[in-house]
Amino acid sequence: MYRVALCATAAVALAACSLGSGTISSGYNEPDTTASITSSPRAESVALGGEPSAERKAPAVAGQQYAKLDDQAPRGSYEKAPTGALSDRDYSHTALDPEKARDIINQYRKDKGLKALKLNAELTEAAKAHSRDLAKWDRISHYGSDGSNPWDRVKRTGFKARLAAENVGTGQIDFNEVMRGWKESPGHNKNLLLGDATHMGIALVQDPRTEFKSFWTLVIGSPM
Repeated sequence: MYRVALCATAAVALAACSLGSGTISSGYNEPDTTASITSSPRAESVALGGEPSAERKAPAVAGQQYAKLDDQAPRGSYEKAPTGALSDRDYSHTALDPEKARDIINQYRKDKGLKALKLNAELTEAAKAHSRDLAKWDRISHYGSDGSNPWDRVKRTGFKARLAAENVGTGQIDFNEVMRGWKESPGHNKNLLLGDATHMGIALVQDPRTEFKSFWTLVIGSPM
């Protein structure tokens, strides 16, 4: 028997708020895969809708592809950022150091009495593939544009998983901001602290032409 857990978070900064002040969490937890929106009690938040309507769709930008209503992601399974919601944030220094991210996650797990995770090439490839897809369509979701779910993407890499979990974040400037949001959200935190997990992969894709700007994916798992 295998298990798969899912969580997504989108960080949205309003023009009227300080950088990083708005946080949205869309939690997908087994067995119910219905998205729930929760907001941080410390700041104003923006709830991103489900399937985008023609009125809410961002204007076309040269070289940029936007989510269509006829792709294979399930209806209502993804969220879009309001136009210009993150335009006042500085992403010029946004970067990912996988080893440092691993160490931050492992220190958190160690503090909770849990074993460390090892970076895994297959899980990293699954994370990269999803971040690329999210950036291409400029949205946050656990479903790929081909209809794939996290388990599908892990399986494609050749990783024979007994357990697989995915956290997704969009709009964060650095990994510390991503990690802070995940720790404060029950669903994301549960994935970070999966006691049976042994390996992880993490990826960041950036595209300044998108509304979300940054697309982070963490995949945690353990082999058969």
